[in-house]
Amino acid sequence: MKKRVLAILLVLVLALTVVLTACGGSGSGDGGSSSGGKVAITIFNSKMEIQSQMEEMATKYSADKGVDVEVYYSSDTVAAHLSTRYASNDPYTISMVDAKDVYSLAADHAVDLSDQDWVKDTTQAIAIDGKTYGFPVCVEARGIIYNADAVKKATGEDFDPASVKTIDDFKALAEKTGTGVMKEDWSLAAHYLAEVYEQHDDPDAFIAGIKDGSIKLADDEKFNALMDTFDVLKANNYAKDSAISAEREVTEQKLAEGEIGFMFGGNWDWSVINAYEYSENMGIIPVVNSVDDGSSEKLVGGGSKYFFIDSSDNTTDDQRQAAKDFLNWLVYDEEGQDFIVNKCALVPAYSNITLDVQDPLGASVKKFADAGALIPNYNYLPDDHYAKCGAIFQKYLADEIDRAAFAQEITDYWSTAEVGEH
Repeated sequence: MKKRVLAILLVLVLALTVVLTACGGSGSGDGGSSSGGKVAITIFNSKMEIQSQMEEMATKYSADKGVDVEVYYSSDTVAAHLSTRYASNDPYTISMVDAKDVYSLAADHAVDLSDQDWVKDTTQAIAIDGKTYGFPVCVEARGIIYNADAVKKATGEDFDPASVKTIDDFKALAEKTGTGVMKEDWSLAAHYLAEVYEQHDDPDAFIAGIKDGSIKLADDEKFNALMDTFDVLKANNYAKDSAISAEREVTEQKLAEGEIGFMFGGNWDWSVINAYEYSENMGIIPVVNSVDDGSSEKLVGGGSKYFFIDSSDNTTDDQRQAAKDFLNWLVYDEEGQDFIVNKCALVPAYSNITLDVQDPLGASVKKFADAGALIPNYNYLPDDHYAKCGAIFQKYLADEIDRAAFAQEITDYWSTAEVGEH
């Protein structure tokens, strides 16, 4: 009888063990494994235009590599969104962030990736105190987008982008073809106004000078040169009578289909342009200006969007290794390279990736990048810079204030604003 009871108890214990094992979840508490026993990782994507591609990639990667991959997107500010995940002890395994977020978050939340092979194949990785934390997802750059067919239609001659060397060259063409100006605050402030800082040899010193009053923005040569160029865009804007009502999609459609010849923007604009009956004879030229410092031969850009891997106890070593394997797949596997260049239409940040960039804006950027003709992004602007300075810039675009008032309001902004940690 005792043997029979013991046998029944052993069967019950074994059954309970099987049930408990089968009920294990997919969180970090069970070693980062899914219910099928695979390692499970999560990826936060902050680049809206490639979300569907990311989701499709995750499905195929999961099937091919035996790793469960889930991709999440949020339109919230990156720092705010991630802070809620950290507060709930539920960080993503891999997070895609902007450069400034790497500088502010890496020390507390990111794994040192200095020993990874891809570090030697890029000039765009972010390192802090000698440790590499930020994996560059792609290269993006900005300048003046042109439609060569529109220029030819207006002038009767083939357009040579290299022929635009001065502001007078650009003005002569803009008056014939028309231009577009995006009214969005991120385009005006985070991109165009940022060029004023970026085209100085020492942006930190320049901003510090505005703050302490030692530099008068209204008298600065570069500020005035770039605003002269902006005024050409503004004066020939197809929507100049209602500039702050113009919709981005309409402006980009007019550029795509050749109704206008030029628009300030970047290679990310291809994700909008390619939705229309676009001309393939497009590209990007520098924001030409009257200062003889070589800037009229360069775009502004560099690494755009960075992955970092979570370092907390909520992520297991197996998950971190799976995350590192994924990053190496992007750089060194043919399918990973194809995903970056062809599926997502991004400009790769790695010298070993030699696939041709398919879209004409990306091809322009790659040409400048390969030639070393990129002015680096300034990645430390305050979070409210594009909203507050963008609103000021919109007033200038709408002719509600003149250049002197514009310069004063930007100066007033910097009297209290502080650049980001770096």
